[in-house]
Amino acid sequence: MIYPTILRRAFSIGFISLLLYIFTFAALAQAATLQEIRDRGVIRIAIAGEEPYGYLNKEGKALGVGPEVATRILKSLGIERIEWVQTDFKNLIPGLEVGRFDMAAAEMAIMPHRCRRVLFSNPNTSYGEGLLVLAANPNRIIAYEDFIERPDNIKVAVQEGTTTQAMFKAMGIAPDRLLIVQSLKEAVDAITRGRVDAFAGTGMTVAKMEDMSPAVEAEFNFVDPIIDGEEVRYWGGFAFPHDARELRDAVNGELRELKNYGDWKQVLSRYGFLMKDIIYSYRFNSEQLCQEKG
Repeated sequence: MIYPTILRRAFSIGFISLLLYIFTFAALAQAATLQEIRDRGVIRIAIAGEEPYGYLNKEGKALGVGPEVATRILKSLGIERIEWVQTDFKNLIPGLEVGRFDMAAAEMAIMPHRCRRVLFSNPNTSYGEGLLVLAANPNRIIAYEDFIERPDNIKVAVQEGTTTQAMFKAMGIAPDRLLIVQSLKEAVDAITRGRVDAFAGTGMTVAKMEDMSPAVEAEFNFVDPIIDGEEVRYWGGFAFPHDARELRDAVNGELRELKNYGDWKQVLSRYGFLMKDIIYSYRFNSEQLCQEKG
């Protein structure tokens, strides 16, 4: 019979094809070295379309504290051309993992569970939480705890993949009180159409969202959440594939110079960061922020 021979050959061909696919994919996913990026003359950087962290304006120019600081750093490293890729926040880490981007400049919060998947620079920013509500705040919502403790069925939207989503989950919010959205525009629409009563996000994001509609505003009397006895605050940094240590270390070196001797403070201030945010960015390095809490 020839069937076993044919099957063996088919299996061999299929197995070889599978191996070629795996090795090809692995090669594509391998992070480019700093020299390789210099040689090709362009670096691919992801942003999440969030003001004031990283976004494209109507002309397609990358703006925000992440892109502005990254542009200065990369110029010092001999990389003049940047290909900006705007994507949903939830796609930043997966995109880095499969080699779609060389770097992310979205001021993603440096947290242990993310450090297991990507490399982070030292902090470029620090920021706290905030709350976007209907103008004049008719429901008098001033804290995240309101969505857990109040008897009325007020609901809140959060952007998928953010630290705020994880925080509400840890706080034990009822699933029917939480709406997961993909974009900030979707969040504003959800509030104005009555699907939710508020949007929860970082203070900087919420402040910028006020400009998206006259029907919403950032709650001025927002009470910062306290978890494990500490005020909730985040440290945002640049993110890289896990095997891009050389690039990450080079960026760290230039970031240190820019923070100490360049116009880094002026860039942050121009985008609305407060002196507290600037000072707090020096408090920890990425290694400390990536450590699991016991």
